[in-house]
Amino acid sequence: MGEEKAKRFRRGCGCSGIDVHCHVVPARFPLPRGGSTVRGWPSMVASGDCHATVVIDEKPYRQVSDACWVAERRLEEMDRSGIELQALSPMPELFGYWIETGAANDLVRHVSDSIAALVAEGQGRFVGLGGLPMQDIDLAIAELHRIVGKLGFRGIEIGSNINGVAIGDPRFHPLFAEVEKLGAAVFVHAVRPAGMDRVVGPAPLQQVLGYPTDVGLAAASVVTGGLLQKFPKLRIAFSHGGGTFALLLPRLEQGYAAFPALKDIMPEAPSAQARRLYVDSLVFDADTLRRLVSVFGEERVLLGTDYPFNFRENEPVARINEAFADVELRERLKFANARAFLALDEV
Repeated sequence: MGEEKAKRFRRGCGCSGIDVHCHVVPARFPLPRGGSTVRGWPSMVASGDCHATVVIDEKPYRQVSDACWVAERRLEEMDRSGIELQALSPMPELFGYWIETGAANDLVRHVSDSIAALVAEGQGRFVGLGGLPMQDIDLAIAELHRIVGKLGFRGIEIGSNINGVAIGDPRFHPLFAEVEKLGAAVFVHAVRPAGMDRVVGPAPLQQVLGYPTDVGLAAASVVTGGLLQKFPKLRIAFSHGGGTFALLLPRLEQGYAAFPALKDIMPEAPSAQARRLYVDSLVFDADTLRRLVSVFGEERVLLGTDYPFNFRENEPVARINEAFADVELRERLKFANARAFLALDEV
């Protein structure tokens, strides 16, 4: 990517995208501290020149390509698909919420350090979103300060639930208070979704069906839990187009009108709160993408791909161009909204 094109992009006049939803898997994982066996600790097994298999508890979890950890590979694909900048975040199974707390902290630090190394190699085209050991709020806050203050990350990625606890639960308020104080962004990604016992079919249906359901409930918990009333400057985005939340919102709005108990817990209408959330564009459908803009607003939808995994949006810029004719709106969705979400103009 030439310097002149980069300058045009930084002035906000280019058409390249900012991808807020793309993941990193380190090339290797160290042994747990002391060499002990830790349930849930990942390892990597090479499976060809450019691929490896993530193994967890002696079972293959996912085969990944070296685009997960090689900057040059990512940059080549970004040029092809019209992406100028990627916000790098952990593969969700590396959150480690279900791992013993000390080991989980070691794991997320290793993943964040791997992201930082990619950012350093990325010619200014990567920024970091780090994971936190959310099962221990004190450790999570300490790691938040490390990745924002020392590593220079733009924010964090957290799961749609923390070992089954909704992210809108008050127990996470001390963390969100620190996030707001630091001006960091929060990207919420589906992880270990509820209800998989109701799904009939093979394991990939967890990503296909379970993920959007869990993200929708996570977004709903933020609204019903009053998170944005307590932390009005918090910038929080939800993966997979906010999952099912756009479909749940009309019912929540009607319930708000019908049930006094809902007004008691929500001083602001759900539809108004929804327009203070961000969602990504990863819905694989132009009509659905237009619906997201209608529900959340033109300034709240962000380009996202789930790169570099196979189940991703391969032509994100083309998808936005297909859905919208207005040039200014296209530019907001491709990069301007992401610049605001990641506070890139404050760098």
